[in-house]
Amino acid sequence: MTTHDDYRAGFRTQREEVDDTRLPVDGSFPDWLTGDLVGNGPGQFEAGDTSLRHWFDPLAMLRRFRIDDDGVRYANRFVRSRDYEFAAAGGGVRTPFPGTPPDRPVWTRLRQVLDGTFPDNPVIGVQRFGDEVAAVTESPTALTVDLETLETTGRKDLVAGLDSDLTLAHVHYDHDEDAFYNLGVSYGRETVYTLFRRPADGGAPTPLTRLRFGEAPYIHSFALTERYAVVTVNAFGLDTTRLLRGAVTKETFLDAFEPLDAPLRFLVLDRETGVREATVTASPAFVYHHANAYERDGEVVVDLVAFEDERAVTGLELSNLRSDDPDLPRGDLYRYTLPLTGGDAERERLHRGPVEFPVINYRAVNGRPHRYVYLAETDGGSSLPTDVTKVDVEAGTVRRWRETGAHPGEPLFVSRPDSADEDGGVVLSVVLKPAADRSDLVCLDAETLEERGRARLPHRLPYGFHGQFYGPSSPGRSMN
Repeated sequence: MTTHDDYRAGFRTQREEVDDTRLPVDGSFPDWLTGDLVGNGPGQFEAGDTSLRHWFDPLAMLRRFRIDDDGVRYANRFVRSRDYEFAAAGGGVRTPFPGTPPDRPVWTRLRQVLDGTFPDNPVIGVQRFGDEVAAVTESPTALTVDLETLETTGRKDLVAGLDSDLTLAHVHYDHDEDAFYNLGVSYGRETVYTLFRRPADGGAPTPLTRLRFGEAPYIHSFALTERYAVVTVNAFGLDTTRLLRGAVTKETFLDAFEPLDAPLRFLVLDRETGVREATVTASPAFVYHHANAYERDGEVVVDLVAFEDERAVTGLELSNLRSDDPDLPRGDLYRYTLPLTGGDAERERLHRGPVEFPVINYRAVNGRPHRYVYLAETDGGSSLPTDVTKVDVEAGTVRRWRETGAHPGEPLFVSRPDSADEDGGVVLSVVLKPAADRSDLVCLDAETLEERGRARLPHRLPYGFHGQFYGPSSPGRSMN
């Protein structure tokens, strides 16, 4: 039975929306920390009378923390997507969610398949386009929001100028070029991923290359070095026949997800021309998130979190995550070394998990050699992380922050403007406290992981996914 005093509180609906309000603060946030932390993630785990089945299905809720000399102000609001409005009107699930089929007549479901209709519920993260901030997911559409009120203000077509059905939610920002890199995806007789570059103001994209696959591998993110884009092609993907058949049978992305008869592949692409410089293979694995990648003496080093099998996706069914004894996939922090001559990768485990949400000092070291990776780590008996962990990948040492009975979210790094140190800054994390039926925004010293301050929210937030910090020291983006 789900109660408010354990990890299952992270998978329970919070319908309350809070307008801009000042939060009580224990300790203090550093004087130099000024800006907006904008996070995204689940808010509602039902659509009408339908209980959603997978962690990627719930309706998106933005949460914004405005930090300045006067303290911390907070607001949260559901993103008013078409999927949200349909559910709010009692219609249930409008479009095919990853684990939940639409509550629509069969002829409507068939039309959605033929038209290539995707959900517009942007539950994964946020992205900045010039002066606009938008909620995003793996979709052809982003929904823009007003950071003052968090009201949904418009829709942005992410595939205009691309021969793609949708784009990934994880983009890379190059501060020198003032541009984004991302992948578009199209499905058909073959699956095509298009690497493209887009001006930071959200202007027209420039396609760089198209990667064609006979099967349908799933790609969630990629890595960027100073010269290359490293596209990590998972050894797991979709049975497209089963997915198409789902219009009649109500089978979903989750039902169609399966191992492929292929290794894990790293495609090293010239980020200016799109030319493939190398294809490097490794034993089958599944990757959601990369920490970083960089070049070294004729090879590329990639640090990422890898899982051994498809349970990285199928194991995130809400019935499993809410169970008394959840059977969780375990992701470990690995280093893959990719020879630019191609062939096989070398793999070294840097830290045994379960870990996820790897974060670096993005502004300082993305695409260049790094020393520190921050992660959310789980120490058994829970579906949610229990620690913020800092791994020194050079020395092999580990630091942790933990609070009994609390579940920290993604550890988001914000650099101190006057620091030349890679770990000179703070780590921000939204921490779920089930026993208090509340969440806190916790500020940790990035060097020591000692707590500096916390802002106490007026309610509990469901466990979130990804966010960004936008401020004078991180104007474009703070993580991948």
